[in-house]
Amino acid sequence: MRLLKRDTTGGVTFTKDLSESELPQYEYAILSHTWGPDEEEVGYDDVLNGKGTSKLGLGAEKIRFCIQHTTRDRLEYFWVDTCCINKENDAELSRSLRSMFRWYAGAQRCYVYLSDVPQGDVLGTDWERDFQRSRWFRRGWTLQELIAPSLLEFYSKDGKSLGTKVSLEVQISDITGIPVKAFRGRDLADFTIHERRHWQEGRETRDPEDLVYSLLGLLNVSMPVLYGEGLVQAQQRLDNAISIAQKGPRHRDFSLPFSGTGMRGVDKFVGRSDELKDIHAALVGDGSRRTVILNGLGGIGKTQLAVTYAKHRKDSYSAVIWLNIRDEASVRQSFAIVAERILRYYPSATYVSSADPTGNLDDIVNAVLAWLSSPDNTRWLAIYDNYDNPRVPSNNDPDAVDIQRFLPDADQGSVIITTRSSQVKHGQRIFVRKLERTQDSVDLLSNVSRKAYSVDDPDVKALVRRLDGLPLALATTGAYLEQASVSIATYLRLYESSWAQIHQDDPGLETYEDRTLYSTWRISLERIQQQNELSAKLLGLWCYFSSQDLWYELLCDGLREQLLWLRNLTESLPVFIKAMRLLCDYGLAEGDTAFTDNAESGGYSIHECVHSWTIHVLNKRWDDTLAEFAVSAVGQHAPSQMAKEPWTTQRRLLQHAERCIEYLPRLESTPPNIAESLHDIGNLFSKQDKMREAEEMYLRALRGFEEAWGPKHTSTLFTVNNLGNLYKNQGKMQEAEEMYLRALRGMEEAWGPKHTSTLDTVNNLGNLYSNQGKMQEAEE
Repeated sequence: MRLLKRDTTGGVTFTKDLSESELPQYEYAILSHTWGPDEEEVGYDDVLNGKGTSKLGLGAEKIRFCIQHTTRDRLEYFWVDTCCINKENDAELSRSLRSMFRWYAGAQRCYVYLSDVPQGDVLGTDWERDFQRSRWFRRGWTLQELIAPSLLEFYSKDGKSLGTKVSLEVQISDITGIPVKAFRGRDLADFTIHERRHWQEGRETRDPEDLVYSLLGLLNVSMPVLYGEGLVQAQQRLDNAISIAQKGPRHRDFSLPFSGTGMRGVDKFVGRSDELKDIHAALVGDGSRRTVILNGLGGIGKTQLAVTYAKHRKDSYSAVIWLNIRDEASVRQSFAIVAERILRYYPSATYVSSADPTGNLDDIVNAVLAWLSSPDNTRWLAIYDNYDNPRVPSNNDPDAVDIQRFLPDADQGSVIITTRSSQVKHGQRIFVRKLERTQDSVDLLSNVSRKAYSVDDPDVKALVRRLDGLPLALATTGAYLEQASVSIATYLRLYESSWAQIHQDDPGLETYEDRTLYSTWRISLERIQQQNELSAKLLGLWCYFSSQDLWYELLCDGLREQLLWLRNLTESLPVFIKAMRLLCDYGLAEGDTAFTDNAESGGYSIHECVHSWTIHVLNKRWDDTLAEFAVSAVGQHAPSQMAKEPWTTQRRLLQHAERCIEYLPRLESTPPNIAESLHDIGNLFSKQDKMREAEEMYLRALRGFEEAWGPKHTSTLFTVNNLGNLYKNQGKMQEAEEMYLRALRGMEEAWGPKHTSTLDTVNNLGNLYSNQGKMQEAEE
């Protein structure tokens, strides 16, 4: 690269021709412009002859413009394509054209000189109209000059600043159709080859071949520059150079046309742009083995993510093969399908052609693995889907699959594994989470249902919030809404009242292996039961608690006498954690990493849809014992009035108390120990200003105490007194007075008029009368 150096006299001279290793020592600016007639531009010989700034015409104005602005920016060197390349030297010209993208990217500043944009009124719109119409945006070579520099400034013909590519990014995007993120330094690998080539559509070059040569830097490929070959030949060589750069020099010896056989993809994929970017970043390399593990809950969209990546990036691989590794029979059959594809295009392929397609499937597996291990076959992508029963130390299932048996020996190619188990550790793990953006959930619901739903519709918003970003749940709901003539509001009611009925039938979702919410987590549960029965029982118990923040100490407080397994589960914190970890391994539960209370352990949560499944499928037969345990655990864990700083525990308990209210009517009876817990939950609600819920708990506790011990028992009277407090706080003064008087009569009879509990109720009555303005009664 040869640079121009400005001197103290206002002229310019050349540096020596700098090598790539010398170039980083120089800070320079670079000019982007559109050429005028050749005789007006300053050429290589003009600079050698000392005419760089004195030649008549626009060319010398551009040189003087660069001198002025590099002086301002304290840069001694700059580069201009019209004169810094000796175009009489074909080798230098070819090398320069191939290197130009790097030169623009390495510049400290790039000045865009728009010779067809007069200054106009910078504060008005005149210059903006001329800016939009400038031919600079229609030229082929200026595309890379727009993208490559980190700092690019636009100037009018008069040398006045119009803005930078960052400050004008919206206008530039509107003019060119290029996304704004391309102007912000994003890695070009984030955009597909097709996208980058599309950016040049509609642009023009003087020589037709330049439409190809000007893309070399943008596409990160290199090939000789051969003017006179014509556009078609240049495009064919470009296609070949792209294939070699992406897939290796001998990829054609191993290429297979892309096939969707075995893939359960989606027509309109929603969201997941960050995950797709992460997969690409993890797999891109020099051909040596790269492996990505897509891990997450069943129904979270791991398979769809892998399919979408394969479709988006298929041009980067010589072959994409899909293998169902749910069990050994499935994966062997998948290898047989791959072998048929190979032989269809390469009938004499070594290894594969010698295997008997009707014989031992192990021989076919070995033949395909040998083909994938061929020394020059380095650019394939293999997707191992449904690896949900992995052979790992904690899995004692004799049918567990050892994936190592089905991976090629050679350290080459790219591998994606989808699995529910976090115990798979063969590569870089990407945890696939629920859809976070409400709009993505609405889009998925609309796509599957073939109906246009709006995120502004309150019923739609309530539904997607209930489905909580789980793709399988959204797709199932969409399929139901397509087939049934019901409104969103009606579906919401059915979801709450008839969950199992609307999810038991197959909705016809070809994109999911298990296809129904009813059955999708049954596989995980079976694996869990084989490894730890306590984990499976804990999942069933979760139905009686809230889906969020279940923790060890809470379960330790409940009535466990009738539940031997629960006594074993809560024997110690390590035992509990071990059971929870297995649920987490299969994506069914997730630890709360944000919890910071040192007094108690952190909690675990499950997805709302999984929680609905535990309620309607795992607990189709109601279990009073488990329900009573949950009520007793919440009640007994509620902090007393004397507890120090009880707020954290109260907040953690509140959602579990609300879950108890939901199934309270299903409890057949209220024995005294449960009534005590209901009373304590009533206190919890009262302290959180949830008066309706507190009243419901107190009344249920009161009935339980009255049935067990009668209306005059002290426990009954305590609840009566608390009801009085509640009614007073609600402004129901008559009801409060009735409760206080009843409690007072009972306590006087049970303990006498001077007992502290009696006097507490007397005090409550005094406060009540005072609030009512009954001062004589209050004084008494």
